[in-house]
Amino acid sequence: MEVTTEMIKELRAATGAGMMDCRKALQEAGGDVQKAMEILREKGMATAAKRADRDVSNGTVELYSHGGGRVGVMVEVNCETDFVARSEQFRTLAHEIALQIAASAPQYVREEDIPQSVLEQEAESARARAKEEGKPDAILEKIVDGRLSKLKDEIVLLRQTYIRDENVKVEQLILQNIAAIGENILVRRFQRWELGENLGA
Repeated sequence: MEVTTEMIKELRAATGAGMMDCRKALQEAGGDVQKAMEILREKGMATAAKRADRDVSNGTVELYSHGGGRVGVMVEVNCETDFVARSEQFRTLAHEIALQIAASAPQYVREEDIPQSVLEQEAESARARAKEEGKPDAILEKIVDGRLSKLKDEIVLLRQTYIRDENVKVEQLILQNIAAIGENILVRRFQRWELGENLGA
């Protein structure tokens, strides 16, 4: 199948990848745009992985207020250079991450940030619930692992499903931007406030 300029434009608009990369991916995918997106995504992940150990000391602190001031978010997103920190694509990503935090209320940036005590408590609770439901001992640990995995998907920002695309995790969104921008990007920390929360505590 012939790769047309229209197909390249469509793929470029969807992925933000360069023209040549889009052409190569489309040729490799035999003109299948969805398949080409997958090829670019995988290539982007590989590129992003290579950049993961680069120093990120620039960036932005994005502020976002939602629901007429009912929810507020502050997130620090870092990159390698001041040039990228000022770019529209990077600032858009930082804003999208702030929106994600406002909408999905994660508690931690990455899996490693979850205290061991939280995981142990959750595992104990899942084990007790499974026993109450009469589940066989042989599958208890599988149930516990499943519950812990589900919890991480809910409370870890990078593991959450991106609010604008249920086929993409937040970590993939960041990796796609690393591949497109060409610099390492890191969500350093965030804080989310909700009006009236914890007042009774």
